[in-house]
Amino acid sequence: MTDPNGASMHCEVVEETVQLTLVQLCHACNAEADAVVELVAHGVLDPEGDDPRDWRFAGDSLRDLDVNMAGAALALDLMDRIDHLQSLLEAAQADHSPAR
Repeated sequence: MTDPNGASMHCEVVEETVQLTLVQLCHACNAEADAVVELVAHGVLDPEGDDPRDWRFAGDSLRDLDVNMAGAALALDLMDRIDHLQSLLEAAQADHSPAR
């Protein structure tokens, strides 16, 4: 890449190299920490680190969370409803199964 004077320029995509803490990610996306933790629990986001205090999110998580927050929230709500309905179905099936 060259600048208007013809000199060579180096360009780097920042979001691929940036590491964000949970607090920084929440602040940047105006998201609640609980919502981000739930997204991690469901595999929507995949931070480095074992504990939320140690989590480091790649910069592209910022874009993913910003773009997909409404869709991710809807997906999580639907997944919770599916889990609830599955539990009800399993309970109903257990009630109607023959005794051994």
